[in-house]
Amino acid sequence: MRKFTTIILLWSVFSVFSTQVSAQNADIDLLRSINRNTGTIGASKFISNTTTGVAIGVPIIMGAVALINKDDDLLKSALYVGVSIGVDGVLTLGLKDIVRRPRPYVTYPNDINPYEAETSLSFPSGHTSLAFTTATALSLKFPKWYVIAPSYLWACSVGYSRMNLGMHYPTDVLGGAIIGAGSAFITYKINNWFWKKEGNKKLISQLELLPTKQ
Repeated sequence: MRKFTTIILLWSVFSVFSTQVSAQNADIDLLRSINRNTGTIGASKFISNTTTGVAIGVPIIMGAVALINKDDDLLKSALYVGVSIGVDGVLTLGLKDIVRRPRPYVTYPNDINPYEAETSLSFPSGHTSLAFTTATALSLKFPKWYVIAPSYLWACSVGYSRMNLGMHYPTDVLGGAIIGAGSAFITYKINNWFWKKEGNKKLISQLELLPTKQ
């Protein structure tokens, strides 16, 4: 876990220093070619707009089904996914404030056509990190091909859509993917440690002991 955390931190630091150089070379060239692919703009808008709804909806639906069926493991999984998303949000917003990289269409108004307008900063891609947090969390909890394949296909599609719409550089998307996956992985390890320390207590039984208003 320490090694993985170190890799994430080193990558973040590397990205901070590399963005200024890469944006002037391969980064902007790749973005320009993807942004000019106008045939996928409609699909990119749709996929991009699913990000928040899917990410928030997944733990809510899991939690609701768990409570209805009194499935303690599923409820803990729902809680884990939700916490992973929260951790990712803190890291993503923190890095945006540290790096303060403008959107590509702001820096290169004559080269990049924005199909949406956002006032937040560019690095890392929040949509991509959110999508990869969700995909990684689901894949770690339910390591089946029919969970892993569609989850990462969706996450990768979100990343592509952000470049196709002119919102992010490729390094923004790559950084978001690593931060999102790293957030889910670190939270997964902490989650397992916590419940093991607690003797794998039944969460649903604890909730039933809470006082209710008469």
